[in-house]
Amino acid sequence: LILGLLAREGPSTPYALERHVAATLGNFWSFPHTLLYKEPPRLAALGLVTEEREHEGRRRRVLLITTAGIEALTAWLERPARAHTEFRDLGLLQLFFMDLAPDGARLRLAHEQLALHAAKLAAYEADARLERRGDGSAPGLRTVEHWRGATLPMGILYERAAVVFWTSVADNVAR
Repeated sequence: LILGLLAREGPSTPYALERHVAATLGNFWSFPHTLLYKEPPRLAALGLVTEEREHEGRRRRVLLITTAGIEALTAWLERPARAHTEFRDLGLLQLFFMDLAPDGARLRLAHEQLALHAAKLAAYEADARLERRGDGSAPGLRTVEHWRGATLPMGILYERAAVVFWTSVADNVAR
């Protein structure tokens, strides 16, 4: 994640990486954001990134990917993922046990999940409609534009399916 963002966006602070993740990858890849601050020293020790301190102002750490980092990223990208998708949905976990609760609880859960997924779907669809800003070379824009073209379509499909699913759960309880 860090190597990929540095390769795409260029030199970045951990805070800038956190902003990139929040706007893009965080929609489908969850992890502790503290890793964006803790992982760079380990990557630097491996020779995959370098860290430079700003000489003035807040003296922030600026991370740069090295040639070895690009090679490691390329090698990783050349190996297709063979892991099963991890799917952790608290609403589905609660639904699984809803036979132990009254129908009112099931209906409240369905309505809450439906509202959450409908809001996320609306946000994703709005993001998909945004016009491309600039030429994509400015820091931060390349990752956002890539998110819209590469992985946002799957997010939209997932949220549409979730809306259909939770609507059916609510309808079944109402019947």
